[in-house]
Amino acid sequence: MKLGAFNINYLNGGMTQMDGGAIFGVVPKPLWTKRYAVNEKNQVPNLTYPILIQTGDKNILIDAGIGNHKLTDKQLKNYGVMYESQIHDELEKLNLNVEDIDMVLMSHMHFDHATGLTDVDGNSIFSKATHFVQQDEWHEFISPNIRSKATYWEINRGTYENKLILFDKKVEVYPGIHMKHVGGHSYGQSIITIESEGERAVHMSDIMPTNAHINPLWVMAYDDYPMQSIREKERLIPYYIYQDYWFLYYHDNVFFAAQYELDGKTIKQSIKR
Repeated sequence: MKLGAFNINYLNGGMTQMDGGAIFGVVPKPLWTKRYAVNEKNQVPNLTYPILIQTGDKNILIDAGIGNHKLTDKQLKNYGVMYESQIHDELEKLNLNVEDIDMVLMSHMHFDHATGLTDVDGNSIFSKATHFVQQDEWHEFISPNIRSKATYWEINRGTYENKLILFDKKVEVYPGIHMKHVGGHSYGQSIITIESEGERAVHMSDIMPTNAHINPLWVMAYDDYPMQSIREKERLIPYYIYQDYWFLYYHDNVFFAAQYELDGKTIKQSIKR
């Protein structure tokens, strides 16, 4: 899609199938199944598709997918992995390779976003890129607790740490592109806003992982701080809708981007996968 002077694409970073109850939390199944696909095992499609922003002089990637050859057989089964990352091939279609990525913006460090940062030996996939992570998220990642160690994996550390920038509340990584700390899904969860020539987009990451989660109360069971997710969604979603932002999705299996009517429910226009 075109956003002002920027080109924005999604890259195939792999696909998992997660338990529907985990993805939709306390929302009753008869409600969420009206909005999102589910299979006979109660699994929902959960894409892990990084977002590539091409500004003209920089190639900026949001999140990294699930990588290749790093998940165990048990993990492949438990997370319903349908296929692993195809980012190298996807970049080639755009006449790019992994060394052309200038920045990687990590919304958070859960395995389904961060496993694509390194290969099996810990070497950085995007070796020339500066990597941005919110500082509390990084500290949680390297020192996980009894709950978070299930998704903050030691194998996702690596040589990219030599080009790592930590920030607190907000950072402008490029003119018009900001990372903002919101918390909720994880302690250091960030969102990313993009603006160029008067056009705007926001990636809400996992506090709004799919179009079906636009209701502020629809949050995942995976959220470490669900009330924080709800508060931020109540605050941010109406504002971004009113300002005519595009909402960009990493996980949604149907929509890459959508704009919404002021009622906060109706899609005004969308770009499908």
